[in-house]
Amino acid sequence: MLHSMSTSVEPSSERSAAEVNEEIRALWLRSGGTLSVEQRAEYQRLVMEWARAAPESVKAA
Repeated sequence: MLHSMSTSVEPSSERSAAEVNEEIRALWLRSGGTLSVEQRAEYQRLVMEWARAAPESVKAA
């Protein structure tokens, strides 16, 4: 039986929303303001991670 490997990098431990936000900011800085297809996929993954980590009060703001 063959097993498929995921190409996405999942965090090994839960990170805070602030930590994920810093990575999002760094991604935008590295990209120069325009994301490639690969960077967009990473951005989407990071936003989903941030949404899971952010407190409800921040999400509602």
